[in-house]
Amino acid sequence: MKEIMQKGIIVASELTTKDRQLLTRIDNSNLKPNAIVAKDGNGQFNTIGAALVAAPKKSNVRHVIYIKAGIYNEYITIDKQYTNILMYGDGPRKTIVTGRKGVKDGGGITTWQTATFSAIGNGFIAKSMGFQNTAGPEKHQAVALRIQSDKSAFFNCRIDAYQDTLYNQVNRQFFRNCVISGTIDFIFGDSSTVIQNSLIIVRRPMDNQFNTVTAQGKDYIDENTGIVIQNCKIVPENKLFSDRFKFATYLGRPWKKFSTTVIMESKLGDFIRPEGWISFEGPDKNNYEETLYYAE
Repeated sequence: MKEIMQKGIIVASELTTKDRQLLTRIDNSNLKPNAIVAKDGNGQFNTIGAALVAAPKKSNVRHVIYIKAGIYNEYITIDKQYTNILMYGDGPRKTIVTGRKGVKDGGGITTWQTATFSAIGNGFIAKSMGFQNTAGPEKHQAVALRIQSDKSAFFNCRIDAYQDTLYNQVNRQFFRNCVISGTIDFIFGDSSTVIQNSLIIVRRPMDNQFNTVTAQGKDYIDENTGIVIQNCKIVPENKLFSDRFKFATYLGRPWKKFSTTVIMESKLGDFIRPEGWISFEGPDKNNYEETLYYAE
């Protein structure tokens, strides 16, 4: 577990001093954008996608894109050639990227393809933005944010969906002062993920469902991957509160054989089941109880 924490610390410490200053300030007055996006036309670009296409490729310096308040109905992928992109908005409830794809849409769509926003290029940073997938619980897996970007960071962001909200697919990610909401496996993947000082909101699932906050997917014992949730609160949303004991809610379940998750120095709502964790019961019916690592 120490190795995972070190990985998370690396994400924070290997940001440049300037980047850390950008992230830790509450306001955005110290950010100087290279490009401005505004839906009303009062910017260089009307869409996030257009601003991204105009960004330099394989950049070694920070390219800053300011996205003004608005609801942006776009599916965005920051491809691997777009490195060191920093996007910031006017607040996680003001600058929102939204989509509604779900695996139940048909046509062979898979979980990763449902993502509203995907960050692949290394060194991506987002600040003061919201990411949504509004497909709803009936469409099952429906990702709001998918991340492969190494040394990526998210500050004062909101990530909202239901099942599979936040897909921390691979590499290293750091979240601070964020809000993350969902129902089933809504923080999942096989990355080294550290989530600090954040609010984790469990939403009301479908009537025949239960909630699992995490589903970490470490396949091999020698991987330095896992989820660390530190100094966070895990609470029910208002629509769930009165029925919070009706729907079983667990801290997580093992997606893969060496699933690794630690929840530390955090406040858990009274609706979390006392056993804490639940088996995955995958196709091979192996619940990985002898190989996983869970701690709280």
